Amino acid sequence: MAASPTGPLHRLMADFGIATVLLAAVDVQGRLKGKEYDAAWLVDRLRSGRLAPEMCGYVLGTDLAMTPASSGPFSWASGFGDVGLLPDTKRARLLPWLPGTALVLAEPIGGGWPHPLGPGTVLNEQLHRLAGLGVVPAVGIETEFVLYEGTARDAAAAGWRGLRPAVWDNRDYALDQPPVVREFGRRLREVLTGADMPVEAVKGEGGAGQIEVTFPYGQALAACEQHVLFKHAAKTIADEAGLTASFMAAPSTGVGSGLHLHVSLHDFDGRTMLASDPADGTELSELGEQAVAGLLTVLPDTAPLWAPYVNSYKRLQPHSFAPARFTWGHDNRSCAVRLVGHGRSLRLEVRLPGADANPMLALAAVLAGVRHGVEAGLKPPPATRGDAYLNREALPVPQCLAEALAAFETSALAGELLDEPVVAHLARVARLDLDHHAARVTDAELERGLTQA
Repeated sequence: MAASPTGPLHRLMADFGIATVLLAAVDVQGRLKGKEYDAAWLVDRLRSGRLAPEMCGYVLGTDLAMTPASSGPFSWASGFGDVGLLPDTKRARLLPWLPGTALVLAEPIGGGWPHPLGPGTVLNEQLHRLAGLGVVPAVGIETEFVLYEGTARDAAAAGWRGLRPAVWDNRDYALDQPPVVREFGRRLREVLTGADMPVEAVKGEGGAGQIEVTFPYGQALAACEQHVLFKHAAKTIADEAGLTASFMAAPSTGVGSGLHLHVSLHDFDGRTMLASDPADGTELSELGEQAVAGLLTVLPDTAPLWAPYVNSYKRLQPHSFAPARFTWGHDNRSCAVRLVGHGRSLRLEVRLPGADANPMLALAAVLAGVRHGVEAGLKPPPATRGDAYLNREALPVPQCLAEALAAFETSALAGELLDEPVVAHLARVARLDLDHHAARVTDAELERGLTQA
């Protein structure tokens, strides 16, 4: 029997000859941040209690470019103190895309408890509160990204201009991908399977160079953690192949990459709570209707969790297969919430988050919406039939990060469901991205105004 690629760190060292350990936490952007350790040294120090891992707390409070904040708990004003890390060496994982390397995820802690501003803590709080209602979610994630020719270093040297997609036309569902794309997909599936993270499917998408990957259903936090590792693997494999994998929500005009969250709800015995007929029904139960109503109520106020950047909102355009209004419907891809499946497989596909979202925070917003709908006994509007982009009665999605941030910061509901310190913290992080773009002159502005203004 083949050795399992997951389990206690000391066993992975023996079974796979692990020499290097990445001790990492997940940052606000959904990236792995941490340090590399010699495996034997790390195990010895952790066992003897001679190592109490820490990292600069600003990892939990910076933007994409790691810009230090001026205020808040992780800022110049706070002095940039450390946060502790609690490594889970019993849940180590082999990383086949990095030879001889394993990952140990660590939970940020403060005062001996999970740090309240850590993305995993934010998600776990919503899971805990849902469990108090007798509801257990299962989650499947599908994400889109774009493959470009050349490495990120090449793109930076060219001033981020002239990016060429690895596929030059619409290859949605196509099975005649170019050799470089086929090999990338084969290698990605290989390393993910070797890490005990097999994908459900890989397919070409509608945008030039765009790929969609779907993962099987699983426990909510584990699904999000695995997605973070998947992005790490995809970027590493792409770079080795002389490519760049971009998870921007809108990497070019007219191209949008989504992070669709498929959420089903069960009781503690595993029975579906969404379907009115658990055997084969496609209609929502009363709790299912409450969940949909909660999503349509809460997601408008929590956009910075599922669309965190200025670029995120350039994906949310009419007739783009990304939602432009807060609607729901049966198997309707023009809606923000798509009801799909039947019986036990009936699920809510939340199509609002972009590929750039931290899945932990996006899912936290979704579960907060579900919880609010159930607790308040809400009723949803009628399901949208046909083109949801034309449903003028439904609230439009925010047009930009500034609009979304204003609603988020002033929302009593967001503060109640997520806690005020979390809202204030995530708003500060979003404002860093907003401030970065505010004074920058773009190529689009030059093209439009250089000679005509």
